[in-house]
Amino acid sequence: MALQGNLQDFSVTQLLNLINLAGKSGALLVQGPNEGARLIFRTGKLAFAQLTSEQGKQQASLPSILHRSEKINDAQLNTLQARAANMSDKELGLLLINSGYVSQQDILESLQDYFVFVIQQLFTWVEGRFKFDAGQDVPDSKIPVRMALEDLIMEGSRQVNEWEKLTAEIPNLDMALAFTARPGVNLKKVNLNVEEWRVVSYINPKNSIRQIAKATKMNEVEIRRIVYGLLQAGLVKLIRPAGAATQLDGLQSAFPGKSRQEQKSLVNRLMERIRSI
Repeated sequence: MALQGNLQDFSVTQLLNLINLAGKSGALLVQGPNEGARLIFRTGKLAFAQLTSEQGKQQASLPSILHRSEKINDAQLNTLQARAANMSDKELGLLLINSGYVSQQDILESLQDYFVFVIQQLFTWVEGRFKFDAGQDVPDSKIPVRMALEDLIMEGSRQVNEWEKLTAEIPNLDMALAFTARPGVNLKKVNLNVEEWRVVSYINPKNSIRQIAKATKMNEVEIRRIVYGLLQAGLVKLIRPAGAATQLDGLQSAFPGKSRQEQKSLVNRLMERIRSI
């Protein structure tokens, strides 16, 4: 199956549907603007998934995946990263099971959760290239799973619809947030979840939504979802970040010493002159 192309012409949903319906085996390699992903299938089922950095470095080792799902604590993660760096996932998994740290079910559930996370990230990618290589299988050092694609595709389609709605409402993450003036509203009495309170704590005209997302370690979907909820509740509004350059700031450098009204007049005369040429 020689299949390669652009995500703008062939979406992730369409790719997964094709692999699922055709029962294909092989690796789907996707390269986005900032990172890549590698998904491996066996007869139409997801067996393995991982994200890769821009430099091609593989992300999410078994210890970090177990830590992400809270199967091991910080100290155990540090110990494993220091002492088991040269062990394969299979060897390490067997060692952890035999040592009583985790169960086989813990490992499989953690891997499945992470693989779902990888696919969910892919559904938000609208730019990038893909290639399907039928000759690749799960590396011997990795632990394979067997996950049906139907539910992942359905959830992905829902996520795509949500993403389109969120990007329409919040197209620019470089905007900042400010609390709205609502007399009689006590923010402390508003029912917000933990993630929403984390975002609220960073709301400041100097902080862009992108900076808040980085500080709270949220991806673009998560931060947009929370900001959208705060906007819908009327608690915040979108503003330009404090100190951000405006269009007239650029005119100031072009026409130094002129007032803003004089700058506008000069620009208007220039535009009229250009139209008359």
